[in-house]
Amino acid sequence: MSQRPEATVRWWWVRHAPLDQPHQIAGQADVPLAAPWPGSSAQLTAARLPTPALWLASPLSRTRETAVRLTALVPAAPAEAETDPRLMEQHFGAWQGHSYAGLEDAGDPHLAPFWADPAGTAPPGGESFATLCRRVAEAVEDWSLRQAGDRDIVCVSHAGPIRAAVAQALSLSPAAALSLDIAPLSLTRLDRIPTPNGPGWAVRWVNRIP
Repeated sequence: MSQRPEATVRWWWVRHAPLDQPHQIAGQADVPLAAPWPGSSAQLTAARLPTPALWLASPLSRTRETAVRLTALVPAAPAEAETDPRLMEQHFGAWQGHSYAGLEDAGDPHLAPFWADPAGTAPPGGESFATLCRRVAEAVEDWSLRQAGDRDIVCVSHAGPIRAAVAQALSLSPAAALSLDIAPLSLTRLDRIPTPNGPGWAVRWVNRIP
């Protein structure tokens, strides 16, 4: 991919709507959103989003459904967001579909080493949060360089990738980023600003709840 002249890129990160089973480890499994849809929260989040903008989402149904509901509320928004698998939630492998409490009750032997280093340790058959941070940073750089001129990118994603994006902007370690609270339908705004020494970042909001 050839690089075009850089300009400021404003990233508007939105976490998907609440899940039907919020205590379940969803990871990269396709799990349903809670019903009924939280309409007032969606309207408040949509009212803060820019127009026009490039819309992105992870390929999982919970982010794509959230994006469809939000684009219907934002003037000039596309009918469907572009998807990128690098924007998916952390893969929790064999733990997906379970809860931490259930794994603890079952005596899962992988829990102790995971809690000793939750950023660097991968669940059985999954990936570590540190690995997620690397793929999200790659996606952010890729999409930031794809178009010329100042622009806005609305990205409907998950708590893990949004924490990773904040870590990229603030040069946080993956372990420190895990302390960030990212609520459903919250808005995080990160501006990527070109400088002579490479891209810099301005953090406008983190976890702005509707």
